[in-house]
Amino acid sequence: MTSRTPLSLLLAALLALTVAGCAKDTSTTTTESGLKLVEEGTLTICTHLPYEPFEFTEGGEVVGFDVDVLEIAAESEGLDTSVVDIGWETIVSGEALNTGECDVAAGAMTITPEREAVMDFSDPYFEATQALMTQTGSGISSLEDLAGKTIAVQDATTGADYVKENAPDDAKVVSFEDSALMQQAVKTGRADAGVNDNGLLDYFVSQNPDVEVTNEFKTGEEYGFSVKKGDNDALLRVINDAIGSDAYDEAAATWFEGSDG
Repeated sequence: MTSRTPLSLLLAALLALTVAGCAKDTSTTTTESGLKLVEEGTLTICTHLPYEPFEFTEGGEVVGFDVDVLEIAAESEGLDTSVVDIGWETIVSGEALNTGECDVAAGAMTITPEREAVMDFSDPYFEATQALMTQTGSGISSLEDLAGKTIAVQDATTGADYVKENAPDDAKVVSFEDSALMQQAVKTGRADAGVNDNGLLDYFVSQNPDVEVTNEFKTGEEYGFSVKKGDNDALLRVINDAIGSDAYDEAAATWFEGSDG
């Protein structure tokens, strides 16, 4: 048996402490009503900013429709809320929930079979479809009009998937990390058009008259909030109650001018 010197033992101990310090604590606390939380007294929300009007920063705080709905759920349990801005791929893969970054994931997230395989979803809370945005007066009203032109999309979104499946072969598809960059690419002329969810683009157009939505593509999409797979049915029930509440209708009216989503 090979003996180890005191120095080597010390180095090994320091390495072990370093690894332990880098590991994410995935332990949870459970409320009296059965909700599992990564932080006692707080509903921790993962999202990817910005995605107006669903979640974005205003006055140093994260606000938006998704935030309002989850605050309704949190308040019903006497909880505070905390928002974590994290990569979209980390959210839709289920990694953010599995590693204890948050209790619930939000982000105008379409419920898909692939995502349902790695996360549990709430009831649908918003109907969406894909929209085509261009500079005002461009004359572009279909994907076919974009042959040989540039289309902006957002990474890992259903809009990006739709464009890749339906755009002309000679169209150039440029993918951006977040929705703000995608929208600015169209506004500034770096891209001839952009495709993303109608709620997002309709809101952007309402704030920017130099761009317009010229078409929508019916894709039958619905948004949901997600929790860790097979691990937080109690939290899903609380979120579903919030979606079905009068307070939800009031939040929808605030952000979508009376639309119920």
